[in-house]
Amino acid sequence: MAQASNDSTLNDQFAALLSPEGWTLLATVDPSMVATKDAAWSLNEKLRKEGHDAQVVRAVISQAELRFRGRVKFGPFADTLIFTPAGLEQATRLMIAGLHARRFVQAGSTHVADLGCGIGADSIALASAGLKVTAVEQDETTAAATTLNLMPFEEARVVHGSAEDVDLTGIDGVWLDPARRTDVAGSTRRLFDPEAFSPPLSFVEKLVDSGLDVGVKLGPGLPHEAIPHGAEAVWISDHGSVVEAGLWFGKLKRPDVARAALVIDKTGAHELTSELTVNQDPLAPVGELQAHLYEPDGAVIRSHLISTLLESTGGHLLDEHIAYFTHAEHLETPFARGFKVLEVHDYNVKKLKSWVKTNGIGSLDIKKRGVDVLPEELRRILLAGAPKSAKKHATLILARVGQNRVAVEVEPH
Repeated sequence: MAQASNDSTLNDQFAALLSPEGWTLLATVDPSMVATKDAAWSLNEKLRKEGHDAQVVRAVISQAELRFRGRVKFGPFADTLIFTPAGLEQATRLMIAGLHARRFVQAGSTHVADLGCGIGADSIALASAGLKVTAVEQDETTAAATTLNLMPFEEARVVHGSAEDVDLTGIDGVWLDPARRTDVAGSTRRLFDPEAFSPPLSFVEKLVDSGLDVGVKLGPGLPHEAIPHGAEAVWISDHGSVVEAGLWFGKLKRPDVARAALVIDKTGAHELTSELTVNQDPLAPVGELQAHLYEPDGAVIRSHLISTLLESTGGHLLDEHIAYFTHAEHLETPFARGFKVLEVHDYNVKKLKSWVKTNGIGSLDIKKRGVDVLPEELRRILLAGAPKSAKKHATLILARVGQNRVAVEVEPH
């Protein structure tokens, strides 16, 4: 019943937003005007005093808040789009949607079906690249939002229906973003089994078998054993956050790439690739801690490309089960964050507390791999009782090395 109530509320808000009064009022509200809860409340009061309908005001402010949040993914372009809460949460970031669209252009696609299009981020990128687009969305309210978002593109149309039922006649490329969440008792739960997605990964394979060029966006936690044979898998990290794992088939797949890690940072986009599947990967070397310690980017870790990274940079792992690697030299690489090793401590809470007190440490960053501890809890314990005069900042990396656990005091490069 809770989910039905939520859907009804969203539909009512959307109807109010699309009313003549709502649409006109939305055009006057800059999303920055609702940047905080207090600002949104003040605007609500102001618009109500001006005589606007209460439901219309709520709908406009809710949409303005979504647009403000949407600037993270869409930049200023968010101010022209219509969002639903779930649609914004699940939408592809605009720059990454552009990378998806470029694949289809390079493959020679002309008409792409975006199955499970959400609020249309990928459809917008595909249409902007000059492709004909059929955007398919099962949720009626979201499909309505997508229709508004695609209005500037004459060669784009929206179909309200399920991905499995849409007619693909005349379509040569397919992009899918399967639903990876389910609603349980009014709350959202993330799914990890590819066959529990909507549509399931087996549906993707049927499309590939039919001869279509297919791309699919999945969560970065996709297990390697679930990757279909012959697919190219690309994990994308955007400024330190791993946002997706993409699978590419047919002409969309690069013939010499089985796995890739695409790392986007302030200097641009950087890619690490391998023509080998994870089962064919050579074992990475393991050795003693050296002068510098490196934490690979999450996309490198998720794609299991650490051995490939070590082939190009040198160095070796601290432990065969831990992603940290070490090197005698200071390396500059977009694929890993580096630290200079200052001192190695035993992982002993009593001794670490003494080290904190003796060195006047007042703030502490803790990173860890292979050690069963909550960094926030350990930080609280270690800093407990530290005098207010303690101003020094320190960074500890906790790691398992063989049977031992160590706390490595480091300084970021």
